[in-house]
Amino acid sequence: MVRVLKIGGSILTDKSCERGALPMEIERVAREVASRPHDLVLVHGAGSFGHIPARQYGLPQRFSPEGLRVTHESVVRLNRLVLEALAKAGVGALPVHPLSCLILSGGRIESFATEPIKKMLEDGIMPILHGDVAMDLTQRAGIVSGDQLVSHLARALKAEIVAVGCNVDGVLFSGRPMAEVKRSDLPLIEGAIGGSAGIDVTGGMKGKLDELLDLADMGMSSMIFNASKEGNIVRALRGEAIGTKVWRPD
Repeated sequence: MVRVLKIGGSILTDKSCERGALPMEIERVAREVASRPHDLVLVHGAGSFGHIPARQYGLPQRFSPEGLRVTHESVVRLNRLVLEALAKAGVGALPVHPLSCLILSGGRIESFATEPIKKMLEDGIMPILHGDVAMDLTQRAGIVSGDQLVSHLARALKAEIVAVGCNVDGVLFSGRPMAEVKRSDLPLIEGAIGGSAGIDVTGGMKGKLDELLDLADMGMSSMIFNASKEGNIVRALRGEAIGTKVWRPD
């Protein structure tokens, strides 16, 4: 049973300051992930390591080789911190950098070499991916969010559990988390959902929901949950119903 878990950059970093890592939270996340490490693909957001330099260089609207390099190097630093915390927690994990294994077209994933990820899973290794810059067939370069990675990987790997952890209790409407969201709900709630706290160049909660509703259209349910609450990651990996379920009615 393959599971795809995303931990948002808001959990791992302080998004108000560049490279604002939160070491204690990174270690907590690693410990919770280590409780159920098998057949798991972990994706993490870029947080202040990626969004701030991307904004500074005008990515993705402005093509900047220097901006691509600086932004990629920054998110790799965060990825290394996550890997080190997982190693300390006893998890065998390897990095998979999207810049090197996928290409975009109009900001959407056009092709993605997932064979190494499948091989890692077969051999008991946890692949760790992250939001990143990527080359683009139509606009030279772009940004691939962790949320888009989750959606693509869930389809490619036929994941049975898909969970997206953020710093709120799910999709909030009128200040309260919704138990479930279907595509038919979107016109009613989209005005009440939006970006995230701090700088975010990838769409915030609206971007998460768009990706997961695309999954729901294919018959794959997922959840958006609060990963800042200790124990919730473990519960999500067990498949417990927490946060907001995103699904398509039969």
